[in-house]
Amino acid sequence: MHGPATSLATSVSSWLLVLLCAVSGAYCLWRVRGSGGAAGEAVMGFGMALMALPLGHGDGWRIPVLAVVFCGASLHALWLLRGGAHHAHHLVGSLTMVYMTVTAGTAPADGQGHGQSHAPGAGLPLLTGALLLYFAGYVVLGGSRLITAGGGAAAAPAASGRGGPGELIRACRLAMGMGMLAMLLTM
Repeated sequence: MHGPATSLATSVSSWLLVLLCAVSGAYCLWRVRGSGGAAGEAVMGFGMALMALPLGHGDGWRIPVLAVVFCGASLHALWLLRGGAHHAHHLVGSLTMVYMTVTAGTAPADGQGHGQSHAPGAGLPLLTGALLLYFAGYVVLGGSRLITAGGGAAAAPAASGRGGPGELIRACRLAMGMGMLAMLLTM
């Protein structure tokens, strides 16, 4: 099942991932402007969108730029750890993006490989598996929190003055977690 249909499906899914990550990044950027606290998430959203772009050949500039951006995001996340361990997810996410960027940079130029080599951009299987488990757990936990929080708060958002923004923030984080999971699955 290789050919035009598979190529089209891959292209469509790549562009959907780009859209999902870009919208999440834009929302986080809007939150930074409004109330602060989401700069790292905005960088991750836009970086994930850029990383998911199906540019093909001639995009050698992307890997070094992303590596620098995600190393900077990792340093920022490390700085945030002063405020408590609840910022550890930002560090894991940033370091995962560094890992995927560096791994993509070591892929064969022609993308075909020979013999029993791994797929282009395939990283260390044990590390990739551990990251897949982490983000799968994050998505399941985040989804269950979104469902349980949305049931009570969404029923009467106008009466309580709550509802919309909290669920939207959780949905944004969940979307980025799913995007991270999807990118890890392609390794």
